[in-house]
Order: sequence, then C-alpha cells, then structure tokens
Amino acid sequence: MAKGNGRNLEKKGEGRPTMTDVARIAGVSQSSVSLVLNEMSGSRISPETQQKVREAAHKIGYKLPATRGPVAAAPAVEKDTIAFIVDEISTSPHPVVSLDGIRDYAFEQGMLVSAHVTRSNPELEEAVLRSVLRDPSIAGVIYATIFTRKVAVPGALAPLPTVLLNCYCEPRQHVAIVPGEVAGGFAATAHLTALGHKRIGFINGECWMDAAMDRLKGYKQALASADIAFDETLVRDGDWLPLRGYEAGLDLLSMPNPPTAIFCGNDLMAIGVMEAAQEKGLQVPTDLSVMGYDDQELARYTHPPLSTLVLPNYEMGQKAAELLIDMAIHGKHMRPMTIKVDGPLVVRDTTALLSANRASKSAR
Repeated sequence: MAKGNGRNLEKKGEGRPTMTDVARIAGVSQSSVSLVLNEMSGSRISPETQQKVREAAHKIGYKLPATRGPVAAAPAVEKDTIAFIVDEISTSPHPVVSLDGIRDYAFEQGMLVSAHVTRSNPELEEAVLRSVLRDPSIAGVIYATIFTRKVAVPGALAPLPTVLLNCYCEPRQHVAIVPGEVAGGFAATAHLTALGHKRIGFINGECWMDAAMDRLKGYKQALASADIAFDETLVRDGDWLPLRGYEAGLDLLSMPNPPTAIFCGNDLMAIGVMEAAQEKGLQVPTDLSVMGYDDQELARYTHPPLSTLVLPNYEMGQKAAELLIDMAIHGKHMRPMTIKVDGPLVVRDTTALLSANRASKSAR
C-alpha cells in the first residue's frame, strides 16, 4: 500500500517524498526519522524502530539529499523548524517554560525548534537574524522577551511569519501573546476578599514594569468589586526578590493596624513575607494569609505550601506555536492582535478564612 502511494507521488508530479511522509508511514516522529537516516551516533532508538524507518523510506523512494559530489539541482528544503528568539533565558525560569510549551506543541505537529538568545545585544541579534533568514528550514519566528514589554520588532523579520511572545509592539503589526496580568491580580486579591480579609497589603514588583502596573490594577479592581476602599498605605514597591519581600513585610506588619493578608507580586517576595511573619511571632495562615504569584516550583515546598497564581508561560508558548504554525504552514491569515492568556488560581495552605479575633483587631 505504502509502495503504491510512493509511486503515485512521483507520477502525479506532487513532489518528492519527504521526511514527514517517512515519519507518517513508519509511525514515528520526524526527529526519529532524521536520527535514523542520518545515522546519528548515540541515539537511543530501538533496532526495530530503525528498521521500520528504513523500510518506510525505501518503500516510498525517500533519499537524503546528497552531501558530496556534483549536484544538478538542490532539492527543496522542508520548512520544519520554528526559530525562537529571546533576549534572555538563563536568569529566570519563565522563558524556559515558554520554550517547553513551544517545543512540545511543535513536536506534535512534526516540527522542531531552534533557540537563539540575543542578551539584548544589537550585534548579536543582527547575527542571529542573519542566520535565521538564510536557513531555508525556518518556517517562522517566535520573538520573545524575558519580561513583558513593548518592543520594536526588527524589520529583518518582515519576510517571515512572526508571532510575539510576552511582548507587543505599537502600532500593532503582529499577533502578540501576553499574560493576563490584570485578571491575575484581580483573581489573587479576590481570593483574599472572599476569605473575609479587608485589610490586604500588596507588595508589588518594580513599579515601572508592565507586570507590576497591571497586577496593581487588578488588585485595585478586586478591592473595588468587594466594596473595599483602596488604601495606598498598604502598598509597597518591591524588586521581585525575597529580601525586599521580607523588608516590606516587616514594614507592613509593624503598622498600628497591620493587614490580615498580604498579596505579593511574585512567589519569591512571598517567601520573604513569611519569614517576616515568623519574626513578628505570627503564624501563617492563622494570623496572616500570604498570597504569591507565578507558581514557581518552590511554591510547593514552602512551610506551609504557598497559595499563588499561575503565570501561564507554558500555555503562552503553546499558543504562540499553534498560531505560528497556522500562519506559516497552513497559510491562515491572522490580523494583528494581542491575545491575553489567564493563569489559574492555586490554593494551598498559606491563605485561610479571617478569624473572628483577627477581624476584630483589624477593625480597630
């Protein structure tokens, strides 16, 4: 059956058999086909799978492009790779998780991902763009930043389908995927108001950042929806690090009428607040509810485990890959737009109902 299909491809002039055809017939991934046919050493592919791949390639007449000797005409290169270009990747877990989402979705669609880090160096970015543009296997680009911000998209990307991830441009020229930070700040704060808390401290990140500004908006909106007046004396600017969370937490808890709950702009600052609470002789969550944001891995291992809100980096990466493949492979037209991806609330053990004793004290 497969043999006949291979012959028909040639007869009908529908093009040469591709690696994707081999993968489909053999029932394996495209990367496995590449590893087998390129005879890559060190690959952990069973002899049975290797045999299936070779038989499938033989049946449909697939041959690897020649690498030596005279070539009359170079065969068309299959566009099977997404270029992920990001300004930084090693200083935060967030872009790594986004890359996981891109890679997993792309692999399911028979595509691979090449990652390029520019470190915000213009010369390095230019070199990366030159390399990407001359690679005929690149189907499109996901252009990303380590923190949400406005960017000037390089003009060199104009010939390639491009999706922005965790960044946006004005005026809108591309599809952009960003986290729903206002909704996140709202959900985290609303969780605390639903538990009866009315004096809720907020330790934000660096106030100039988009994420910090939007989480503060969500905090204010959730207070308003619960008919609680915004009190600026309960807000502190932070820097996303535990020490600042500890310092700001001590400051808030030393107020004459301290908050009964503190919402932190990220999990690291929440850990600092928990340390401050312990130093003040307060138990979490009996005396103080603490809410984080991000759902980093460490949030599961604090004592007690930290209630938080997921920053949906993985889902954002998946969505970016899905849209790019629709554009680059399926020819779907996408008008420029900004898509916000919301993260779910994760309730653990650092938030609890406001006790009657604490409520009476905070009302004084």
